[in-house]
Amino acid sequence: MRVFGLCCLLGLLICCGIDVADAAAPAPAPTPAPAPAPAPADGAQKAAVKVNPSKFEALKRFSQVLDLVERFYVRDVGQGDLINGAVKGMLQGLDPHSTLMNAEEYKEMQQSTSGEFFGVGIEISLENNQVVVVAPIEDTPAYRAGLLTGDIIVSINGQPTQELSLQEVVSRIRGPKGTEVELVIIHKEAKSAQTVRIVRDAIPLISVKSKQLEEGYYWMRLTRFSERTTEELRHAIVAAEKDCKASGGMKGIVLDLRSNPGGLLDQATSVADIFLHEGVIVSIKGRLDVTDHVYTANAQDDDVKVPVVVLINAGSASASEIVAGALRDQKRALLVGERSFGKGSVQKIIPLADGSGLKLTVALYYTPNGSSIQAEGIQPDLEAAFEPPKPEDKDRFLVREQNLNRHLETKKDKKKTDKDKKDEGKEQLARDSQLRLALQMVKNLPKISELHSN
Repeated sequence: MRVFGLCCLLGLLICCGIDVADAAAPAPAPTPAPAPAPAPADGAQKAAVKVNPSKFEALKRFSQVLDLVERFYVRDVGQGDLINGAVKGMLQGLDPHSTLMNAEEYKEMQQSTSGEFFGVGIEISLENNQVVVVAPIEDTPAYRAGLLTGDIIVSINGQPTQELSLQEVVSRIRGPKGTEVELVIIHKEAKSAQTVRIVRDAIPLISVKSKQLEEGYYWMRLTRFSERTTEELRHAIVAAEKDCKASGGMKGIVLDLRSNPGGLLDQATSVADIFLHEGVIVSIKGRLDVTDHVYTANAQDDDVKVPVVVLINAGSASASEIVAGALRDQKRALLVGERSFGKGSVQKIIPLADGSGLKLTVALYYTPNGSSIQAEGIQPDLEAAFEPPKPEDKDRFLVREQNLNRHLETKKDKKKTDKDKKDEGKEQLARDSQLRLALQMVKNLPKISELHSN
């Protein structure tokens, strides 16, 4: 089952993938003309009698407005454009994530989690009628240009974003490789806007990075939840276990979900399942029973059993929050960092007959203890703000091409010594205050657990 997080990356950026269909109401039986209409049998029938006239009145009003606009508006506008605009306006009035995508936008959304696509590499959301950066994706033009979680995008190539839907913003930021897009942004707490010109490029689909911090302790970073995230994470774990087998095996993992904007729900649940043997991972609850679903963990031979600390921040959204919430509520991991983004809604992607697509919020998701994180976020067990590295250190997480799993190796790479690998971990720790704290906590978790058990 394929599910969609995105905040604007496809699948379902947190979607349940269950078809929703309205059951047709049976036609009422005809009554003889002289006889009075029979009284409704129950409250539902009474409600139907009351609701239907208002529906007709609303449709009548819409038809009248459509006719008036077509006849008297200052410019000639096609009926198709007017109806599309009305549908988009209706969806935008529901919540920031429901929208209508034209055929091209729908195709782009499908490519964003399963194939190569071009853009600047940011996840965005709509808050208080402002386009806000949820998180820049690492190793992308936006990340290198310095865009940050919480930035407000004021305009795109001179066009104010307040005039656009969220999907229109996405479509205008994306474009052919090598072309430039001009964004006017306002950094969080900044007093003035800044113009940033970014050259579009291919957005990397590799979503897992791994590095040894100390003997037996590994940093595993998930940048998004795309089609192969679980597979990539399993490969990273196997490689780490092989790497440290001679020195006593793996002792702990720091799972880094900072600035991970989310992605596919099935990947979020399968990633959480790697660390859980049993119990609820997440519950999906909507207005209709058909959207309700409970995802549970299953015991597997390759389940990770070592201590785990999860890093989160304000850019950790949707799928990231599902994983963090599941591991926290099941007492499988300690959460360190800052309060997460707070996107707890489920969007379903529904293809339409003309090749377009509808992204519709159909449910909310709940962590194992029954909490909804919608607009609230996940609160870490141990709150710690990120201390920025020195100005001369440009790489916020010090990740380069050579750190990517399955990167193209040179002869020099293949000759990399154990000392080189340890030095990389030391460099990372020296520039990342939250990671240093997470490492100390994962090293001490067995002692902490022993104290609690006694």
